[in-house]
Amino acid sequence: MWENLKDKYLVKFYKPLPALIALGILSTYYFGFFGSVWAVTGEMTRWGGEFLELFGFDTSKYEYYKLQNLDGTPLTRNDGIMLIGMFLGCFIAALWANNVKIRLPASKIRIFQALIGGIISGFGARLAMGCNLANFFTGLPYFSLHSWVFVVCMIIGIYAGTKVVVLPIFQSKVKLVKTNKSHNLARDKKRSRIMFYLGSVIFALSIVWIVYLSVIGTHDKSSLLGLALFFGLSFGFIISRAQICFTSAFRDLFLTGRSEMANAVFIGIIISSIGAFSYIMLGHGIKLVWVGPNIIIGGFLFGFGIVIAGGCECGWMYRAVEGQVHYFIVGIGNIIGTIMLAISWDYYSALLATSWPKVSLLDMFGNYGGLVVNYVLLFLSLFIIALYSSRFFIKKNKNSVTCKCD
Repeated sequence: MWENLKDKYLVKFYKPLPALIALGILSTYYFGFFGSVWAVTGEMTRWGGEFLELFGFDTSKYEYYKLQNLDGTPLTRNDGIMLIGMFLGCFIAALWANNVKIRLPASKIRIFQALIGGIISGFGARLAMGCNLANFFTGLPYFSLHSWVFVVCMIIGIYAGTKVVVLPIFQSKVKLVKTNKSHNLARDKKRSRIMFYLGSVIFALSIVWIVYLSVIGTHDKSSLLGLALFFGLSFGFIISRAQICFTSAFRDLFLTGRSEMANAVFIGIIISSIGAFSYIMLGHGIKLVWVGPNIIIGGFLFGFGIVIAGGCECGWMYRAVEGQVHYFIVGIGNIIGTIMLAISWDYYSALLATSWPKVSLLDMFGNYGGLVVNYVLLFLSLFIIALYSSRFFIKKNKNSVTCKCD
């Protein structure tokens, strides 16, 4: 019985839909406890600023770092602990599934893609004040108009990226070797047991850490670090087991017509929206961002960059801890991109962002009117995805029939 449960819940991949529903519910409770959305690039921006400070760089001169608030450390900030928890959750999931192995990029062009794509997506995310978590999955349920503008521009960027990555220059030069027999992959049971035990030890230590931080929190009522670590572990474990990647949701739709992940993402948002609305009605503030050219440009760059890189923030995190060196490089590129944005922000912030209004759908249409408008747009998105997918396969079948006739 234990082996069946282990195989089903700790080894095999989860289906996207239940995983994204769970993530939607968790992110809603995260908002309820912390008053902020589930996001990662904001904290990565702080990590980039703190890295610069190690070399004597004065981040206090830059307005963007003031906006991000570099007070404390990753171990004393809720967002910092949550992000560390995500890495731990991804790592535990990979160990339990015996999916940790150092894998080098297949070709030099992949290294170039990882770094450049990571930089572009990191820069774009911070120009738009959030990635596909803060501005998309956990952004749309919070009724800020900027999220919808971001999503449209991100999808356009993803579409443009799919047209670029199929160019010959980006194709791997790895040679295929002809063989006349199949090779069965032997499963190393001893290694699998060691990896599972190691994951269990890290999981147990993480639980001890949660308890420790929670005990500290009893002395400081404002401290929710233990809870932040719990949410981070949960987020990381689920995205790893379900292989959640917002890049693939739309990239696969455009390249292959597959809509399972894209549909699951929007269904997760639909479910979390009513929970977020309830918290807002109870007095929680919402994240509003300037609806200016920064959202348009940043959204496009982010969408384009994640396709070039081969993964979004969620995607590169769990792949990196699995040992895929390519995604370590993507992560480094992301942080470089946030640094580039932060130190250049003062030159164009007023023109592109801060002089533009912050708009809430709840202010535009009233509380319940804004809720209805948001749901109409969400269901319209599902309809467009279904329409695009069906037309993709109709066109593909027609082309296939034409080729056979010729």
